[in-house]
Amino acid sequence: MPLPTDPKRLALAEKVIEELDGLNGGVHPGYRPAHAKGWLLAGSFTPTPEAAALSRALHFHASATPVVARFSDFAGVPAIPDNAPQGASPRGCAIRFQLGEHVHTDIVAHSADAFPVRTAEEFVEFIHAVRTSGPDVPHPNPVEQFLGSHPKALAFVQLPKPIPTSFARESYFSVTAYKFIDAGGAGRHVRYRILPDAGNEYLDDAAAAAKGPNFLKEELVERLARGPIKMNLWVQIAKDGDVVDDATEHWPADRPQELLGVVTLTGLVPENEAEGRRIIFDPIPRVDGIEASADPLLEPRADAYVMSGRRRRAAAK
Repeated sequence: MPLPTDPKRLALAEKVIEELDGLNGGVHPGYRPAHAKGWLLAGSFTPTPEAAALSRALHFHASATPVVARFSDFAGVPAIPDNAPQGASPRGCAIRFQLGEHVHTDIVAHSADAFPVRTAEEFVEFIHAVRTSGPDVPHPNPVEQFLGSHPKALAFVQLPKPIPTSFARESYFSVTAYKFIDAGGAGRHVRYRILPDAGNEYLDDAAAAAKGPNFLKEELVERLARGPIKMNLWVQIAKDGDVVDDATEHWPADRPQELLGVVTLTGLVPENEAEGRRIIFDPIPRVDGIEASADPLLEPRADAYVMSGRRRRAAAK
């Protein structure tokens, strides 16, 4: 993916990364400024007939498509404990569908069915407020002021984010909407939901505190030794009139949902850390049959992902 030539877009992506670096206590060379600690798994995606009816995208019509998935903790600090009470959640799940040589489409999701802000500019303001609100800052501190004027961000902060027993027992949500185009050219907006075949399971505070700092990776290894991990890929489908360009807006719970297929993960990717530094996930679909919505977060996220990806690749050299 190339970087944009628009200086305003470049400046915004740089500012997003700069603020995240500040939140993380500085740059951690070779790592992402968010979701630094993570693991890549390999497997395949098998679609349902309903997926093929919804979209003409290649992976919904193939019998199976190779995938690479990455589970991660939230913070841009690579040594954060998996059981940290702050900073490790929401967890991340990104999936790459490998459609051919140098041809792919990705899903980027996290374990909170919400997002704090509508725009990248507001995200910069939010992260800046968080990182400048230390214990010695008088009240109302910057983050208290921000949350007081941004009720959706306050709701996101207050949303429970329990620690899962496994990355494979957590649910993940792609909070931006996408437009599926079917074989006849008709379109409808959807949001992805990645739900564990094993069901959700979480730790209480005492059980979480008793875990080791890398228990989620250790659990993945143990789970894979017993058999594949299965994650069910669903979409929630918008109706006419639903807001499709704002990640902070939920659609009503009665909106229909369809199972697109099953992601089956069979093992860790070899050279995991090196491959994790190399891969740059893309929140924009860039495949026939799936289009980006007008959500203003999409382009800045893609720009920041490319910029941070190039930085960590350079550090790896």
